[in-house]
Amino acid sequence: MLTVIGGLPATGKTTISAALARATRASYLRVDTIETTIVRDSELTHPLGPVGYAVAHSVAGEQLRLGLDVIVECVNALTVIRDGWLGLAEQAGVGLLEVELVCSDQAAHRRRVETRRVDIPDLPLPSWEKVQARIYEPWERDHLIVDTAVLAVDSAVATIQRAQTAHTGR
Repeated sequence: MLTVIGGLPATGKTTISAALARATRASYLRVDTIETTIVRDSELTHPLGPVGYAVAHSVAGEQLRLGLDVIVECVNALTVIRDGWLGLAEQAGVGLLEVELVCSDQAAHRRRVETRRVDIPDLPLPSWEKVQARIYEPWERDHLIVDTAVLAVDSAVATIQRAQTAHTGR
């Protein structure tokens, strides 16, 4: 199974994705880690555009072909990117669970953005204004929405695990 967890910055993607990976023992890919490593070890600069996602697609595909479940964490802001994950799952012959994390409490979301600490050296964190101005296309197909303003991490993980089970029957 391919589980893609997306959402705006500071909605809890890293915390929930890492907890889910530990709980399910799935392979875990974080596009921020990929992009920051590329910038650190090359002449490229942020923002990278599709490069980080292209690397994540390749690595996720390899893991899926090995029979491993994969969790990918990324903003996943554009339909074309979401369609790419769908195509990857179809190509690998696995189920796809798309999860969008939201924070319905705007004051809490802003506080999270403004008080975040960098957990990846050299990762540029966006300001609240940049988060608000970001292009984030609406989702056009069914997906799981998890509101991190009302669900604690363990509850969010349990919700995603139930959805994974419903998709795979295991």
